[in-house]
Amino acid sequence: MGIGVAVVLIAIGAILTFAVHATVTGISIVTVGVILMIAGAIGLVVTLAIFAPRRRNRVLQERVSLDPASRERIIERPDSY
Repeated sequence: MGIGVAVVLIAIGAILTFAVHATVTGISIVTVGVILMIAGAIGLVVTLAIFAPRRRNRVLQERVSLDPASRERIIERPDSY
């Protein structure tokens, strides 16, 4: 489940819980809405827990120096990124 699906579940659940005032025999629309909101929240937490470690920024170190004789910038980067 992705972040988008989790947000959609939360939104549909909130609409069913707070905005729909219809009655259906044998089923509670409010309960279905609450269940969808809980499922969306759990899906969002799980998705963020799984994909958050992959989104770390890589630290790039480079050394820039100015060659005084030719006035050129020399950029040294490590071989492995």
